[in-house]
Amino acid sequence: MEAINSAREIMGSLDEQHYVADEELATVLFLLLRMHKPLLLEGPPGVGKTEVALVLSQLLNTRLIRLQCYEGLDVSAAVYEWNYQKQLLGIKLQEHTPLSVEEKEHHIFSHEYLLTRPLLQSIMEKERAPVLLIDELDRSDEEFEAFLLELLSVFQITIPELGTVKAKYKPYVILTSNRTRELSDALKRRCLYHWIDYPDFEKEKTIVRKKLPGIEQQLLEQVVGHVQAFREKKLAKIPGVSETIDWAESLMTLGFREVSSKAFEQTLGSVLKSMEDISQAKAEFVPGP
Repeated sequence: MEAINSAREIMGSLDEQHYVADEELATVLFLLLRMHKPLLLEGPPGVGKTEVALVLSQLLNTRLIRLQCYEGLDVSAAVYEWNYQKQLLGIKLQEHTPLSVEEKEHHIFSHEYLLTRPLLQSIMEKERAPVLLIDELDRSDEEFEAFLLELLSVFQITIPELGTVKAKYKPYVILTSNRTRELSDALKRRCLYHWIDYPDFEKEKTIVRKKLPGIEQQLLEQVVGHVQAFREKKLAKIPGVSETIDWAESLMTLGFREVSSKAFEQTLGSVLKSMEDISQAKAEFVPGP
């Protein structure tokens, strides 16, 4: 696509992708594209952090590569590992060949036997810079975060058997965190930063209408109003925007045009995700008949 020259252009492009962004988010995305610095997005679950990477890849017409972080994530799952079963088969097939030991080793430690994982895939892209999404980094441990910090500084990976792989096109990196643990200051200094919070009433209505253009105004206002009220309560799991959209779509699918008492009770499982939260909502919120 043509070069993007302003944050306002990004806002317009994101709007075309049905993503509602404010000027601050559009500005930090513009800086990401111009400065090629990683962007750290923090905020509560379900507010659209992951979707930013998806719509950015669509905007740039490039590949999205995603690394989902979890406790115990290591290099073999994030970067690369060798296909040991295929290597063993290769060794067996070479048993009666005239190849030297060095030639045999060179063969079984070739790209043919390499299993590339998201971080290495992002480095090896040959056509254009991909968008690399490192999702929920706070779920990984500090050792992996330290490795990632090094990678983000050089965008190259050394594979002892093959040598160093350096990025031809530096990926556009977006990291997300739900703040289940604090990320290191060193990592934050490496990144641009933006906090995405729960939207206010008007913005959330706009988001839901973007996703569900056929929703009636009364139903839209009632759904968003209830979700906004839920977030003021001490719930086990506060509903995100994705749950707001799910609830509205559930009500529309069942033919409800308003959040009546019956609709409320039948569909709460679309927006609240624990028995305690549902019981609390039924006790404290009493919609009309």
